[in-house]
Amino acid sequence: MILLTGHWDTWNDTLMVTGSHALADDDEASVARLVAGLPHGNGWAASFMVDGHKQAVQEAYDTYVADEDAELTDTVHGFEPQTAG
Repeated sequence: MILLTGHWDTWNDTLMVTGSHALADDDEASVARLVAGLPHGNGWAASFMVDGHKQAVQEAYDTYVADEDAELTDTVHGFEPQTAG
């Protein structure tokens, strides 16, 4: 499982991915610890049952960004998700 963390930049309608954590599928304690450290209000986290960072970022884009007329910036590895347009 890959847990992506970050925040929404509401000024620019951008999901900023600032953390990527490879965890065991059942590691709820680590998920709770990592999520607890996020900023309140605009903090964001989501887990994806994929093998790597790029796949997780693509799924984050497809799930949370594509239909919202927003952008995604990956500050971890600079991956740019594929967009429909």
